[in-house]
Amino acid sequence: MESLDDPMRRYKARRSRRADPLQGYDLLGYIAAGTYGRVYKALDRRHGKVVAIKKFRTERDERSNSTTATASKTTDTTSTNIAWTGLSQSAYRELALCRELRNPHIVSLVATILRHKSVYIVFDYYEHDLLQLIQFHGSQKRQRLPSALIASCLYQVCEGVSYLHANYVLHRDLKPANIMITAQGSVKIGDLGLARSFRQPLQSLFTSDRVVVTVWYRSMELLLGCRHYTPAIDMWSIGCIFAEMISLRPIFKGEETPVLPGARGSVFQKDQVDKVIKILGTPTLAEWPSMRAAPEYPSLASMRHHRRTLNEWHRRCGMGPEATDSLDLLGRLFDYDPDSRISALDCLKHPYFINTEFDKQNCFKHVDYVYPSRRITAVDVPLAGQKRKLPEV
Repeated sequence: MESLDDPMRRYKARRSRRADPLQGYDLLGYIAAGTYGRVYKALDRRHGKVVAIKKFRTERDERSNSTTATASKTTDTTSTNIAWTGLSQSAYRELALCRELRNPHIVSLVATILRHKSVYIVFDYYEHDLLQLIQFHGSQKRQRLPSALIASCLYQVCEGVSYLHANYVLHRDLKPANIMITAQGSVKIGDLGLARSFRQPLQSLFTSDRVVVTVWYRSMELLLGCRHYTPAIDMWSIGCIFAEMISLRPIFKGEETPVLPGARGSVFQKDQVDKVIKILGTPTLAEWPSMRAAPEYPSLASMRHHRRTLNEWHRRCGMGPEATDSLDLLGRLFDYDPDSRISALDCLKHPYFINTEFDKQNCFKHVDYVYPSRRITAVDVPLAGQKRKLPEV
């Protein structure tokens, strides 16, 4: 028989959950960390499903970055120290975009939690990411990704990016680690921390973020310091992802030159440029007329010239002469002139997708083995405010 204090206990429990939404989640493990925060795997007890929780770093944690605070600064009248509080600009952008964007190939926002001076975003949990699949084939199976899986992943990424660009959003950090995949083979584009609306921005894209896109996936116009750029930078990154799925390793794996403390502007990434031109050849003014205006054009002009070897690279990856469609699509994605580079919408109409057999919704449909789930690390520290003992992982 139910005791008299049970209703009161249940009422207090409900009130506690409303007061602290984090109490409704059991932390299952740690997934990864990025520039803007840490991501955890958790169980949503209320809905009985597994989710991913991203805890943003505060502006104080990110003050070494070039972003500015969304909240105001506070000063102590007895001290000269200035304390920044609130959400960084990058975190604010990701939160705002995730609340507005709705597409089957963009990660789904479940909830937003503001608690204990921290901001958390709750997403659906995805069992795989593309980098994990590439590494699995490179280190364990030691064989190429199935052609149907490559085509399906690429097609779904292009659908997601086409949606972003149609809504005037640049992703600016496309890479295999940011491509999520469900157990049912649905591909989702994640990590919008560097994403930016390019429709009538309040300030130039270069002014707010001097360095964008992980260097291995950075387009030539960005490497040459161009301050005005377009959705074409995302298409170059898609080309790098496509090539990495084919070869199981980054196609342009350069050594990044770090930006020295106090330095203004970006640094010329000479080694990365060298890796690009050794495969795509040194760009000419005939194929990219506006290249002469790029700030780092003199640096490029002083480098050793190389001929184009993309065809040879393609053959070394095991792609025979019959694979002309994939080679042509790579060439269109790696067009040096951003004005001529293929768009995401045009990619979807390319003969590569017409002549390759694949499923547009399930990249695993023609795969006869099961991929391992994402690696989760056990954690012994709860999210802020949690009192429940963490379950064994």
